[in-house]
Amino acid sequence: MARNAPTVDAYGDGGFRLSGERHEGSVLILGDEPRAWAVASLADLTVEALAPVLEAGRAQVEFVLLGVGARNALPPRPVREALQRAGIGLEFMDTPAAARLYNVLTAEGRRLAAALIAV
Repeated sequence: MARNAPTVDAYGDGGFRLSGERHEGSVLILGDEPRAWAVASLADLTVEALAPVLEAGRAQVEFVLLGVGARNALPPRPVREALQRAGIGLEFMDTPAAARLYNVLTAEGRRLAAALIAV
């Protein structure tokens, strides 16, 4: 399967540069397609915010790589439980670390969703 995952070239100033193109605000990358994501902080993270990932399901997403912002923190329990029920793994870390790891994992061809809160 050919992959066309965007690369995270840069992050900061409230957004990301993905494959050379600036994206303001947080971003959700699912099925190799980046989209604006209306989660400005970990406090805004809800099960509904991850609905596209849950709808895609385990067949398309092994796990969610969640960049939680400037500092690592535990995602809300309802989010963790919803992903667990769907059989989708969760890896969370600060957004800079998640952005770097995303590039490595997509280069390996991993089926993941990246949910990156802008810093």
